[in-house]
Amino acid sequence: MWIDTHCHLDATEFDADRDMVVASAHAAGVGHIVIPAVAAWNFERVRHLAHQYAGCVYALGIHPMLAPQATDADLGTLRREIEASLDDPLFIGVGEIGLDYFVPGLDAERQMTVYVAQLRLAREFDLPVLLHVRKSQDQVAAQLRKLGVHAGIAHAFNGSPEQAYRFIAQGLKLGFGGNMTFSRANRIRRLATELPLDALVLETDAPDIAPAWLADDQFGEQGKVRNVPGEVAGIARELANLRGMSLADLSRHMQNSSLEALPRLRAAFCDPSGARDE
Repeated sequence: MWIDTHCHLDATEFDADRDMVVASAHAAGVGHIVIPAVAAWNFERVRHLAHQYAGCVYALGIHPMLAPQATDADLGTLRREIEASLDDPLFIGVGEIGLDYFVPGLDAERQMTVYVAQLRLAREFDLPVLLHVRKSQDQVAAQLRKLGVHAGIAHAFNGSPEQAYRFIAQGLKLGFGGNMTFSRANRIRRLATELPLDALVLETDAPDIAPAWLADDQFGEQGKVRNVPGEVAGIARELANLRGMSLADLSRHMQNSSLEALPRLRAAFCDPSGARDE
């Protein structure tokens, strides 16, 4: 059983066939899908989808690419929505939050203000975070240390080994997905092979970051192809091959890592008697 720890199931790319996408993921062995919010206007949407589809859970947060437009009122809405969701077993954390220093023109100061405010909420409510760390690993990790946040996932990790171990030392896991499947992605594949296995989790970031077998070529033209949560099963096979281990062993490790990263996932991950899904 696989867990997609990061999937934007609410994206418009899925509007025409969302039921089939989720059914196909389940058929591929994907038992759980984590749906992060990106702004106040889609908080209710991700919550609704998590309750609509078996195995889905959700997080609430403001994405750094939308942070420059986020108001203090939006942060107030986030606080209220978190408080209102604490008794919801399908609510698992704060995200997607972080910093993006790759896209030109984004207001870095406002990004940081919104990121720090959300980290404070995560600490206050003892929740893990789903982190966007594109070209910003050092700055994201520094604020985690400063504010004492010790659980969550650095999503779509693409940093150095030194940066990886900073997140690991802080108690976070690293998300690996479609980028790892490209033969030319030497650094990511080396990290996936050499980092401690219990520091890794699997993800798709669907509809983005399509794996190599969906992309147009081996140079990573993923943006032209829709990714889907069922592809986490293929990403798992790639990781198992890279590490020379069986899929059964990898599944057990990834389940444990995901539960450590997102403790509230355990409520969705267990049946009423407390027996774990297999």
